[in-house]
Amino acid sequence: MVRQIQLRVSLKEQSQKDILLTKVAKFLGENKDDLAIKVLRKSIDARKPTIYFNYKMEVYIREKPADNPNYHFKYKDVSKAKEIHIIGFGPAGMWAALRCLELGYKPVVFERGKRVQDRRRDLKAINQDHIVNEDSNYCFGEGGAGTYSDGKLYTRSLKRGDVRRIFESLVHHGAADQILIDAHPHIGTNKLPKIVQNIRETILASGGEIHFESRVTDFVINNNKLQAIMLQNGQEIGVHRVILATGHSARDIFHLLKAKDISIKAKSFAMGVRVEHPQHIIDSIQYHCKGERSELLPAASYSLAHQVKNRGVYSFCMCPGGFIVPAATAPGEVVVNGMSPSKRNNLFANSGIVVEINVDKDIPKYEKYGVLKGLEYQKALERLAFTSGGRTQAAPAQRLTDFVEGNLSADLNPTSYQPGLKSAPLHSLLPKLIGSRLRVGFSEFGKKMHGYYTTEANIVGVESRTSSPVTIPRNENLEHIEVKGLFPCGEGGGYAGGIVSAAMDGERCAEAAIRGL
Repeated sequence: MVRQIQLRVSLKEQSQKDILLTKVAKFLGENKDDLAIKVLRKSIDARKPTIYFNYKMEVYIREKPADNPNYHFKYKDVSKAKEIHIIGFGPAGMWAALRCLELGYKPVVFERGKRVQDRRRDLKAINQDHIVNEDSNYCFGEGGAGTYSDGKLYTRSLKRGDVRRIFESLVHHGAADQILIDAHPHIGTNKLPKIVQNIRETILASGGEIHFESRVTDFVINNNKLQAIMLQNGQEIGVHRVILATGHSARDIFHLLKAKDISIKAKSFAMGVRVEHPQHIIDSIQYHCKGERSELLPAASYSLAHQVKNRGVYSFCMCPGGFIVPAATAPGEVVVNGMSPSKRNNLFANSGIVVEINVDKDIPKYEKYGVLKGLEYQKALERLAFTSGGRTQAAPAQRLTDFVEGNLSADLNPTSYQPGLKSAPLHSLLPKLIGSRLRVGFSEFGKKMHGYYTTEANIVGVESRTSSPVTIPRNENLEHIEVKGLFPCGEGGGYAGGIVSAAMDGERCAEAAIRGL
């Protein structure tokens, strides 16, 4: 017999051996030696001083759960199959390619960056030598931005595809099966490279192709139909269907589309800063504790939001026990992002705190750039961060309290940001549209989380790549509204906001591209 039950266990109880089995046996009136448990879902409720673990589980009474997973993926030999071309090998491109294998079509991928292992040299160069490689960095390369920026799997896009299927695919390629259970699953930037490599090997073993350091520079279009793509080396490749999955930072693609008069639209987005606290401060607030948190509890996270002058100010990509990293994709700009290793055991917590930008109302000075006005606004703030940081990858920073109170920081707190920080008056450098709202937002967040507003926190600028500032419009068949054979996909098209939603969109675009063949 199998029963499905929910159970609530206090932190104190959680420390006891076999507590789940003991409580389930008591609840069911059964001998615990006759029971086996399979946890389906686990979450933590820390809203009150007494912390609870919530479990959803299947209980097997006098029988054992199956050892084998109840999912599997059938990847066909596609070495001689019809080709689907994919530009970009981030989450959208990877899962588009995997879906092609399942449906019996050959994915041919072009990725401007390098293999995941080779990217490490360029990440070292940006962190230590302040050298930005435009094709290989924290955003570009095998696995895309997700590979070296955390691996959080939370998504609100529950209606766009099968979230569980993406999780199971990750486990199939080497992720811990814990991601199938945790309420807020996370892989970790130290584990993702191997998973990305395994996905590559699956595609190649099935007869797919992946071409690295192959930047697409032009499209050949006749009678509104995409007929070929051009590579940076001058090679022209004939195509039938192209999935465009280049990510939100591939600005050259947006410029190319505009130059060729291919329809794109300006899209609203958000910009702001990263705030970094000592992790123990966030732990003490969220877990109502003094001193170190219990070893049974993960590094605490938070989610904050407040309306200021009709615009949302909110936390974005919160990284407990993590690092701030340099995410620039071209020389002359400073961009910051966050990531966490799998254990989330770094001394700092960081999060983007960003302000909504209405692209049609908030930046009138940039109207001259037309559909690229949001992109140019991003670039302007990134150049400002570069100059105010000292024209290196050092980032402009300020103590949180000094930023809110309008004071230049005489010194800064320790940081996880490897290229270093430089004290700068971000309270006056940031546009009023952003800076004034951030100052109010931080004050309000301090009221919601007592201890959050502290001189021990730094703010670091700028967090500018929250989402694409451009949408590439597509019809109900996910094909571009004007160019037949072109399928805009993932974050770069404006249709996703993270690893899972991008992966789901990649699958949908693969299905749509194949449907017409």
